[in-house]
Amino acid sequence: MPDANANPSQDAASTLVACLCAQWCGVCRDYRERFTQAARRFPSAQFVWIDIEDEADLVDALDVTDFPTLLIAVDGQPRFCGPLTPQPETLDRLLRSCIDAPPPPLSDADLQALVMKLAERSA
Repeated sequence: MPDANANPSQDAASTLVACLCAQWCGVCRDYRERFTQAARRFPSAQFVWIDIEDEADLVDALDVTDFPTLLIAVDGQPRFCGPLTPQPETLDRLLRSCIDAPPPPLSDADLQALVMKLAERSA
């Protein structure tokens, strides 16, 4: 059931939420179901689970050392990239803030390149 606080007018292709994790990480394994539940609460966003070891070529330029690490992009522009505590409410608040009142785009070229690769892959 969609969350009443999610932004239903947001174009499905315009919000990307990527979780950068590793299968060996117990926190990541536990977080996966919460991430899937968040995808149900934000049906207009595209949620992608990336195992950084299985898809090392995709995330190679980023130094992911903390898990879970989330990448959120709005309209193809990275808005957040960093570790996130694994509580569902934290992801919901962060995602709403990125959708409703996005901060200035991050200027990291590697993040921008990853957003573009993910967008191309899902097209």
